[in-house]
Amino acid sequence: MNKATKVFYCSVLISLFFIIWGMIPKSMLPHYNLNAVSVSVHSFLINKFGWFYLLAATTFLGFCLFLIFSKYGSIRLGQDHEKPEYSYRAWFAMLFSAGMGIGLVFWGVAEPVSHYYNPPVGEGKTTEAARVAMRYSFFHWGLHPWAIYGVVALALAYFQFRKKEPGVISRVLRPLFGNKVDGAVGIAVDTLSVYATIFGVATSLGLGAIQISGGLSHLFPYVKNNIATQLIIIGAVTILFMLSAQSGLNKGIKILSNINIVLALLLMLFLLFVGPTNFIMDVFTTTIGTYVQNLPSMSLRLSPFEQSDWPRAWTIFYWAWWIAWAPFVGTFIARISRGRTIREFVIGVLVVPTVFSALWFSVFGGSSLYLEQFNHVRIMEVMEADGMETGLFFVLQHFPFGMILSGLAILLICTFFVTSADSATFVLGMQTTNGSLFPPNSIKFIWGIIQSASAAILLWTGGLQALQTASIIAAFPFTIIIILMVSSLIRSFKEEMPSLK
Repeated sequence: MNKATKVFYCSVLISLFFIIWGMIPKSMLPHYNLNAVSVSVHSFLINKFGWFYLLAATTFLGFCLFLIFSKYGSIRLGQDHEKPEYSYRAWFAMLFSAGMGIGLVFWGVAEPVSHYYNPPVGEGKTTEAARVAMRYSFFHWGLHPWAIYGVVALALAYFQFRKKEPGVISRVLRPLFGNKVDGAVGIAVDTLSVYATIFGVATSLGLGAIQISGGLSHLFPYVKNNIATQLIIIGAVTILFMLSAQSGLNKGIKILSNINIVLALLLMLFLLFVGPTNFIMDVFTTTIGTYVQNLPSMSLRLSPFEQSDWPRAWTIFYWAWWIAWAPFVGTFIARISRGRTIREFVIGVLVVPTVFSALWFSVFGGSSLYLEQFNHVRIMEVMEADGMETGLFFVLQHFPFGMILSGLAILLICTFFVTSADSATFVLGMQTTNGSLFPPNSIKFIWGIIQSASAAILLWTGGLQALQTASIIAAFPFTIIIILMVSSLIRSFKEEMPSLK
């Protein structure tokens, strides 16, 4: 159970192939370098199948809402007598830290400001543009992404803890494909899941290093925001998350996740009270209402008559990105959710992170738009000149204790960085040891090195964006796999109906 499987060896080879491909200079392969090929394939999928991503993500959310109110909600993710393994606080902290922690810090300022200048409808830099900017920020980080994560996590937890299957994605499909999941079909499905996890996390490590470097440069001008600084950061963080990974789930990840939540709450509450408090809470209250009111239309909006690229550049891109991350986040959430009922699980996974994300964007996005509208601070100009990663620190300096807030933000990014990488080594260990709940440290060590090396090499060669695009390409076939997972769950639930009556 703890030994490396064929999926491990296939995944390592594929990882090395893409890393080497990404290192080849564009001059040597002007039309067939990783960036050119991945952009072409990604553009084709987004342009031809954008509708498919929207319908799929909305279907996953509908399925989750159905489970809350259905008779299946009482089924326990484990045996009937089992109790949850982790407290609510530890559970919420770990699932949130793995799910999108570092992304919230990066985009908390950058996304609302971007939408304010370039809204999906209407003119930019207007009152209506500000309302739309906040609503779409809530939308992109709210119920839909957590429904995607929730479906994958629910399927894995149900089949692993209740049906005693190994905790890998291929085994979830046994009700549909039978014993074929034990052979080539299963290897292909699991290798695709590992591929999406490796490159999705490696890209995030690179982006995290860029933001930490930008923050340090903002606080300490003598620290240069360049590739050398970013590589040093990756090296330092690698040592930290490898030490944490060796300590296991109940020590390293659990402790760091609790620290993450404390730091995130401190930073958010600090800015809430030193910033425009009434304005922020008014934004939160108003935007929650318009988000719920416009959820159906936003979920299926494509702009065919306007011929606008906005939905493809933002919503469809996000949905593909969340789906690409679903194997990683879903596997991790499943591992920490043993003993909960389906109803309890779905409500927890959907509601708590969505509300926290809404509060986060209200505080950071609301403060940014307040500066833009009422203090005439041009945040977009700074982000265009110095990079998106600088937007957060530029905003914080306009409020009392700006240096303290910026230092706290850097510390939060670092802990999120370590937790995400730590969680990913654990998940990759599970996925490549046939679902072992306690993957060996040697396997986790190998994946940790591959992740960090991928991020460092691709930062050095400028191929990080290409790798991000390549990982999102995996979202298309994985969307089909998630649809099959839903079908497999429904079939298995129906088989349990006699015992539920």
